Amino acid sequence: MDTNNPIVQEIISRIKTVFDPEIPVNIWDMGMIYDITVDTEMNAKVLMTVTAPNCPVAETLPVEVKTAVETVSQLKSVWVELTFDPPWDPDRLTDEARLELGLM
Repeated sequence: MDTNNPIVQEIISRIKTVFDPEIPVNIWDMGMIYDITVDTEMNAKVLMTVTAPNCPVAETLPVEVKTAVETVSQLKSVWVELTFDPPWDPDRLTDEARLELGLM
């Protein structure tokens, strides 16, 4: 993931507006976004996970991500793919998330 790309940075800023309803931390800082790619035609793909396969928001959270990312005006299309490989674990939390959750 090229986090120096301005479009990817804008996508990340939009993803940071999406929260897992059970945890008061955005899904970027939760480490739930595995990859973001943007091709030369400005089609974006976001590879993400949720905290557990049986998570109650496994169906709705990807839709929220897609809706948030679609607000980046330069993008032609947005595809969000949900994966469980590798499974999410707490080691993926950013320092900001750890602080917010009282783990630091």
